[in-house]
Amino acid sequence: MSTGPPATRGRIGRCSAPSSSCTRRTVSTTSRSLAGSTCAPRSWGAGEDASARSASRGWRTESARVARAVFPPEEVAQVKAIACELPKEQGLPLSRFSRTELHRFVVERGVSEASASTIGRWLSEDAIKPWQQRSWIFPRDPDFLEKAGRVLDLYQGRWEGRLLEPGDCVICADAKPSIQARRRIHESAPPAPGRGQLVEHEYERMGALCYLDAWDVRRGGVIGRSEQRGGIEPFDRLVRQVMTKEPYASAPRVFWVVDNGSDHRGQKSIDRLEGRWRNLILVHLPVHASWLNQVEIYHSIIQRKLLDPNDFESTAELARALNEFERRYNEIAEPFDWSFTRQDLAELLDRLDQKQRDPPLALAA
Repeated sequence: MSTGPPATRGRIGRCSAPSSSCTRRTVSTTSRSLAGSTCAPRSWGAGEDASARSASRGWRTESARVARAVFPPEEVAQVKAIACELPKEQGLPLSRFSRTELHRFVVERGVSEASASTIGRWLSEDAIKPWQQRSWIFPRDPDFLEKAGRVLDLYQGRWEGRLLEPGDCVICADAKPSIQARRRIHESAPPAPGRGQLVEHEYERMGALCYLDAWDVRRGGVIGRSEQRGGIEPFDRLVRQVMTKEPYASAPRVFWVVDNGSDHRGQKSIDRLEGRWRNLILVHLPVHASWLNQVEIYHSIIQRKLLDPNDFESTAELARALNEFERRYNEIAEPFDWSFTRQDLAELLDRLDQKQRDPPLALAA
């Protein structure tokens, strides 16, 4: 009768620990069969009984597993705390930690002897990704919440604590400046099986233009125009283009949400525009709050669907493309599903303020 590999008895030492800890295991082999088996042997066609077949499978599985060591929760927390700090705070000439650099640092400092893969597993538990970054601007206006809150209230259909009237309009306006017309020095190749479109990297600059636009928050849809450059006069032409059309010309009130660009900044712009249009109310966002201007969403749509990749023979062709895209988009345009409220902003500012006040965690001795 054929025999399987020698039976192996694995003695596994386990400890009670959080999910971030691992299990240290020792395995010893013996020539005896698995002890404590009470199952009756079952014959197989090859002459090998079921218990031997099962033992062989278990031996292979246990032998293939990688032993994991147990690390104290305090040690795991220490590594995570370092990952949440800037490397320069530890005296390292690095802009951010990679998993490899973090592993090297904690080993050199005697914080932990865990492997890089184990450290990566710990970080994934709390979605800590120190190797990633994104641009951020912290609010600096002391009245940021109040100024931005007025705009967020408008998005919710309220102004100064009262519901908007059915005929009121809310416009978000801004400019997308310096859009270049780039003529590629070689024609692009269309997509083919197994690959995407091929776009020539080198190009000639054929000039640039400024695209000014106004997004209707309550109804959806955009009205835009291309200008050689931005400024007060081009912006005023955009306002005229909108305010002479219905429903804006006869609306009870038309709220214009803008940032603090030079063409519509401060009290002078309020006096200029509200003096010219009887139903216009200019509402300024605080500094560094363009991300609360809904027209920026439309700008990102233009960038993704029209301007990337950029391949235009001239600024005239670019302007025509912007107008044609605007017309096509308006055929299906709907109000953006905006859910960020004044209360959400207040909670965000509280969290940012708390982060500024919290002292950094000190390393254990």
